[in-house]
Amino acid sequence: MLTYGQARNKVIEQVAKARRPPTSASVSVWDALGLVLAQEVKTDREYPPFDRSTRDGYAVRSKKISPGAGLKCVGEIKAGDTVREALAAGSCVQIMTGAAVPAGADAVVMIEHTQREGDLVRFAQAAQRGQNIVPRGSEARAGQTILTPGTRLGFAELALAAQVGAAALQCAKRPRIAILSTGDEVVLIDKQPGEFQIRNSNSVSLAAQVRIAGGEPVVLGNAADRVEDLGEKIERGLKEDALVLTGGVSMGKYDLVESVLKAMGAEFFFDAVAIRPGKPAVFAVCQGKPVFGLPGNPVSTMVTFELFVAPAIDLLSGSEARPLPLLEARLAEALNERPGLTHFLPAHIEWHGGAPEVKPLKWQGSGDITALGKANCFLVVLGEKEKIGAGEMVSVLLRKDVV
Repeated sequence: MLTYGQARNKVIEQVAKARRPPTSASVSVWDALGLVLAQEVKTDREYPPFDRSTRDGYAVRSKKISPGAGLKCVGEIKAGDTVREALAAGSCVQIMTGAAVPAGADAVVMIEHTQREGDLVRFAQAAQRGQNIVPRGSEARAGQTILTPGTRLGFAELALAAQVGAAALQCAKRPRIAILSTGDEVVLIDKQPGEFQIRNSNSVSLAAQVRIAGGEPVVLGNAADRVEDLGEKIERGLKEDALVLTGGVSMGKYDLVESVLKAMGAEFFFDAVAIRPGKPAVFAVCQGKPVFGLPGNPVSTMVTFELFVAPAIDLLSGSEARPLPLLEARLAEALNERPGLTHFLPAHIEWHGGAPEVKPLKWQGSGDITALGKANCFLVVLGEKEKIGAGEMVSVLLRKDVV
């Protein structure tokens, strides 16, 4: 049985091998958050386009400044002002943050280190050449590539595109991820379930996780525990970029997903992973499309999506698979878990004095959504560990939607 790391790498390997270049479209920079860039973005000029002051103060010739020196202030430059005249020897000019430094000046002295008496400015300390100035072209040259295809566009990348005038960007379209739940016990969320039925919460959580991962969810509803119905809905799901099924992947009489996929020619790469919850997770490629069979219990579904489906969506988006958002935290109380499988336990992480501390939450197993609603992470207990003492460092998988 594969470890979760081995299974995740298998998904990345196979999806990278089978994927096709995503189609792209022109998108306004205002609407491109989270999309993957499909073009190069180049600078339209040098950045900064002038020697730029990083402080409010006085532009000076540094050689003329020593403790107690006094210079006549001959003017003021604010951000956006056109600066044509060079700074005359024996003078200074008041300058604001972001303004262009005049020719002849090679330093800006912060206003806090000066005292002004009318037009006379006295300096409390010496100045160094280049202090508080960003030189022209030091951030980027004209025509320089600053964003490359495959870059996921966050707020900093969008600001960079906007700075160079890239008001529209060619971006990969979000991959369409079909979502199909299974089981006669599942009813629509707006229906009153029978005494022994449940509402289809998995499709809701999966659609949310697909959006967070950068995909577009295509919710296909629920397949009954019948080969014909399941097969028809799987065929529909295979028209999209990937298919995620939930339920029907265990060992029960009515767990039909694997047998139906095999009959359709699917190639399986794993049908179990050494984790709890989520052990019966399935990954296959069918008709050239990645197919994921996730266990039906809600917490299992959420964990296995993050481990195995999220990196596939990254690849289908035209980018590389992002690493799991794991960090190290101090365990707040002792744990004793059965060895053999890696556990993903609902937990809550807090920062005390800058140091993260994680506390496992009480839960009733992989069907307990209530407990997960109180969690902002999963505490990861490796399979070879059985007892972990309070104060030990442990791995934590953050919930990207709430942390």
